[in-house]
Amino acid sequence: MLNVENTIERIREIIDDDNVSQLQEVLDDYHSADLAEIFENIKPEERIVCFKNIDEDKAAEMLEYLSPQLQVELLGDIDEETASRIISKLPHDSAADVLGDMEDNESETYLDKLPHKFSEEVRELLTYNEETAGGLMTPKMMTVNDDMTVKEVLSSIRVQAQEDNMELYYIYVVDKQQHLLGVVSLRNLLTSPINQTIENIMITDIVKLHIDDYQDYIADVFMKYQYNALPVVDLYNRLKGIITWDDVQDIVEEETTEEIYTSSGIATGNVDEDEILTGSIFKAIQARTPWLFITLIGEFIAVHVGHKFEGTLQLLPVAAIFMPLLAGLGGNIGTQSITLIVRGLSTGELTLNSAAKHILREMTIGLLIGTFFGCLTAIVTWGWRNNLYLGAVVGVSMLINMTIATVIGTFTPFALKKFRIDPAIASGPVIATTIDVLGLIVYLSMVTFCLLKIN
Repeated sequence: MLNVENTIERIREIIDDDNVSQLQEVLDDYHSADLAEIFENIKPEERIVCFKNIDEDKAAEMLEYLSPQLQVELLGDIDEETASRIISKLPHDSAADVLGDMEDNESETYLDKLPHKFSEEVRELLTYNEETAGGLMTPKMMTVNDDMTVKEVLSSIRVQAQEDNMELYYIYVVDKQQHLLGVVSLRNLLTSPINQTIENIMITDIVKLHIDDYQDYIADVFMKYQYNALPVVDLYNRLKGIITWDDVQDIVEEETTEEIYTSSGIATGNVDEDEILTGSIFKAIQARTPWLFITLIGEFIAVHVGHKFEGTLQLLPVAAIFMPLLAGLGGNIGTQSITLIVRGLSTGELTLNSAAKHILREMTIGLLIGTFFGCLTAIVTWGWRNNLYLGAVVGVSMLINMTIATVIGTFTPFALKKFRIDPAIASGPVIATTIDVLGLIVYLSMVTFCLLKIN
């Protein structure tokens, strides 16, 4: 396991000694993923020195582990010729991602310097939405014709596999117009008679993606079928590229990060996720402020509710003591329900068809938990204030609040999913504030109509 702090200290000593050959030797000893971790923790000026002294092949490998912001920064700090050579060593989809994060004029400059074929293939990838299969795929895959024999295919593999960035997971069978006909695994290919034609050993029932499929669907397909790679076709079933498992790993990580941010009330729509954590303060403020404004409006509604019951609170000020208690437990159990449903929808464990069943289930859970905590709260309140009626009102309010919170927390993600809105929004400040406001209305209404009439 890499000891980052000790490694950085050693690299700094070598840089201070201006020992270029030793620096190159030390950097070459590390895995690309370890180098990326080192680069993320050293100073910008040290980063430039190190990047200029890494082998270009390793530099390309390392770039794939870095954030887009850091990729663009590093490439911009070296000369264009070297940067172009490094970009040309990246897989096509990674090169498209890097160039897509640059300014248009800057990316165009690099595209003009790249090898013509590579440049044209990357340009095509850049025309697709980066969150679709077209934007995620690589056009480099092994293709053969169905009338070829196993022996001919093995010979073809030796030739095609020599190309840079060739992904060799499966062999895809196409016709002369590049229509996808079938797929052959390397295992089947190696265990079949050498005179057997590919047509007789290929699988025709193909799991495939379409060029306009979005990344959340792509991740679901990979999770379901557990393939190392899947072909991407256009509307006419022409093979355009493949998406590999490591691309999907990045998708899942990105989706999880976005889900966490969204559930915390951090807007990711107009701000890159990397900039929220490590970018400019202005970008961080831009991402965090919108939902706080919405929360402010919601809490003003709660204030308005309190104002409407001002007379009740003046006549029975002790009732105000229990408001944070009810809001806290109601909000917490509602958040639990939201988290469970959002995660279930995200993994595919829950579907819209099961909405009614799970709403009823969570309502029952909320009712039972609410009854337990309501009774406990009623007993403690009765003993503390020596007021049976106050204890009963607080306890029943607790029961109702927790039941309502679970129903809202369960219903909202399903409703958002129905309208094709990210269910993670349900766990944001809006729903939490809604639960608080409804809980406040229930409690103060019960205090007004029960306790005041008794008194």
